[in-house]
Amino acid sequence: MNRRAFLTTTATAAAGSLLVPAASQAAIDLTQAALPYAPEALEPHIDALTMGIHHGKHHAAYVKNLGDALKAASIAKTDAVELITDLSAIPEAQRMLVRNNGGGHVNHTWFWKWMAPAGSGPKGPEGKLGEAIQSAFGSIDDFKKVFGEAGTKRFGSGWAWLIVTKDGKLKVTSTPNQDNPLMKGIIEEENLGTPILGLDVWEHAYYLKYQNKRPDYIAAWWNVVNWAEVAKGYAAAKA
Repeated sequence: MNRRAFLTTTATAAAGSLLVPAASQAAIDLTQAALPYAPEALEPHIDALTMGIHHGKHHAAYVKNLGDALKAASIAKTDAVELITDLSAIPEAQRMLVRNNGGGHVNHTWFWKWMAPAGSGPKGPEGKLGEAIQSAFGSIDDFKKVFGEAGTKRFGSGWAWLIVTKDGKLKVTSTPNQDNPLMKGIIEEENLGTPILGLDVWEHAYYLKYQNKRPDYIAAWWNVVNWAEVAKGYAAAKA
């Protein structure tokens, strides 16, 4: 069994029929990867200053805090996906720290890969992913409306997600803070699934450019969605 298959199989067993997104099949450890593009590459939709602070300060803090929590708990694991998938294995004293910072690390590691410079790839979902979205939501525009509403209506900080449920269906859901749909025992059973696209709606993701206008941020974000990466995640979840 190759490394990729091993990681997928391990996470699947731990999550109870959940799969790990393609973006995370190469183990997410306790180091922070560089952005896959320059901080200014997503402009004018996402500004360089926001990207620099978001990646260089916020995400970096999640990685550091997660490492500190694991050291305090005497846990040597370095695959953050496995850690957050089964939080019951974490000592209670460090569980919330691992939940918040492990979730923050994993979610952001995916998030950077789910974006790409405008015009560098497909403008929308194509192939089997596009067909599945149209089947589940009626049209691509209807999907964007449902997804956008999930992000807009998320009170305070959190994420909007497109997931593949354990029965292979597409669903839009939302989680608070840095939770995500892999967190069995934290997330409601009907909202568990494999994240194949997620949007960060914490204010630090958009406030410098969009201030309190979260819907404007969401509308602009569609211009930089990396649909090729989303399609890879969908294919892996359906395999």
